[in-house]
Amino acid sequence: MRIIAGEKKGLRLKTLLGDNTRPTKDMVKEALFSSLGNISGARFLDLFAGSGAVGLEALSRGAKELVLCDDHPLAIKIIKGKFSPYQLSR
Repeated sequence: MRIIAGEKKGLRLKTLLGDNTRPTKDMVKEALFSSLGNISGARFLDLFAGSGAVGLEALSRGAKELVLCDDHPLAIKIIKGKFSPYQLSR
């Protein structure tokens, strides 16, 4: 899993192992952000965040604020300070 565009393009992200979450494919992320257009300065809410990859993609593309939500305990552990959004690796 990686950031595909923006300031942190190419940055690898931690993900949850197993089938508990399904990472959003690069093609889907590209389609989502293409349809949203310019998100510079936007507030971004990522429900069912998993690893937080879609929300972190939004930050990389210029969003000013991000809220990540999930109910899976390991996802929450990753989201809550077990990582710094721009210092992740698998």
